[in-house]
Amino acid sequence: MEHDIIIVGAGSAGCVLANRLSADPTRRVCLIEAGPKDRNPLIHIPLGLALLARSRRVNWGYATEPEPALAGRRLYWPRGMTLGGSSSINAMIYMRGHPEDYRGWGRAAGPMWDWPRMRELFLRLEDNGAIADGHHGVGGPLSVQDLRAPNPLSRAFVEAAGAVGLPVLGEFNGAAQEGAALYQVTQKNGQRFSAARAFLEPVRGRRNLEVLTGAQVERVLFEGRRAVAVRLAGRDLRLRPGGEVVLCGGAVNSPQLLMLSGIGPGAELSRMGIAVLADRAEVGANLADHLDVTVMAKDQGRVAIGVAPAFLPRLVRAGWAYGRRREGELTSNVAEAGAFARSDAGRDRPNLQFHFLPAYLRDHGRQTSWGFGVTLHVCDLLPKSRGRIGLASPDPRAAARIEAGYLSAPEDEGVLLAGVRMARRILAAAPLAGMLAGEVSPGPQAQSDAALMDHIRRQAETIYHPVGSCRMGLDDGSVVDEAARVRGVEGLRVVDASIMPAIIAGNTNAPVMAMAENVAEMMLRRD
Repeated sequence: MEHDIIIVGAGSAGCVLANRLSADPTRRVCLIEAGPKDRNPLIHIPLGLALLARSRRVNWGYATEPEPALAGRRLYWPRGMTLGGSSSINAMIYMRGHPEDYRGWGRAAGPMWDWPRMRELFLRLEDNGAIADGHHGVGGPLSVQDLRAPNPLSRAFVEAAGAVGLPVLGEFNGAAQEGAALYQVTQKNGQRFSAARAFLEPVRGRRNLEVLTGAQVERVLFEGRRAVAVRLAGRDLRLRPGGEVVLCGGAVNSPQLLMLSGIGPGAELSRMGIAVLADRAEVGANLADHLDVTVMAKDQGRVAIGVAPAFLPRLVRAGWAYGRRREGELTSNVAEAGAFARSDAGRDRPNLQFHFLPAYLRDHGRQTSWGFGVTLHVCDLLPKSRGRIGLASPDPRAAARIEAGYLSAPEDEGVLLAGVRMARRILAAAPLAGMLAGEVSPGPQAQSDAALMDHIRRQAETIYHPVGSCRMGLDDGSVVDEAARVRGVEGLRVVDASIMPAIIAGNTNAPVMAMAENVAEMMLRRD
């Protein structure tokens, strides 16, 4: 059966596009997901995210190449592989970014990506259950709520941040971003509200929408320079005349699939034995991510979420509360509170973000961390460092080559050093300091810049925001144009975090959904 639209990847962007494009009953839409259906209960119980990084069934589980500036380590990159994509395994934080981000997008890709337009899209998509004002939407498809049972340590973090001079905010998506607050989350009735729940579940009954799971696309097929089909293992799915393929695989999978299809740096493709259809040097380039390092401290009491026999009675009570009323500690997103700050007074806007966890977290939760403690994440929001995605093999089943390039720009080191020192000041401020019993990592012995940089090089990890590897722009060198159409071919678009012209100063999930909403409108107008 032929389709008008084939969407590759049922993540945050793919679910939005499937919803919006299938609203036209004359279009036949097929949404393809390599992973399984989103039936794993850990997806829907918010606290379950602490275990999802260990799952290889709903997680691509990528790793970077050895990172030269991070002691030659291969960093673990969890990416969602199920309906909802990474919105089904993330920390559910609802964050738009800073208006200046989108002003930069507007300069790079035109007025349809500037702040007034993007703000309009955020408001349209949002159904905020806690805030009704001019900065928030009510009645949209995406449920945004306050945390139901934030830990007392998270509230103490916000107060401590205020004690060191950061403004105490009600939330981060209103009039100001700089300051500290509890995060709002994409939840509904105490459960995760992924892109699949928000956009796909309500329309699964449409006769013109087909959803395939467990189906990995190997490449896009062309006649001349026009996309006509996608190849799955053992079969091809074809487009009707004039139809389009839309890649929504994210910052790793989308450039990889372009290259497997003959679109990318010509010399690299030729070395892999792939026929070059369109020599596009920037496919896979411009990769940016938020590098993140943690400061950990011991809980003086047992207020934190702990891995210890003493926590078992609380866990039983939490299970009872969640089962009966969808309340209690199982509704926690773990990363409950945060802050935005400037690394130095000369900055014109925040370039640091903090995520506070009332729990120990090591190696993305893959290492069991015994006891009671807190973890404060520090990330550089506006890094200068760039990396790239390349092919490790022409085999579609082989993972892409990820060269993240962390700290390849020396100025990024100073930002993280300033962030770690600020994190320490917050943890040492009242009332939080009175609830803690000393720093665990990097430890009181690490005081000099050299010692802290050694900690950063040995411990820093991704905070899961890779973007930019299929850059969108008005210039001919960009991978996609302002309507997300791939340059050099016809009938093919990319819509996901890979097309961001520059990295967002915040969490990337909500911006990706707004981007998909924007392109869906363009496609419905047949732009």
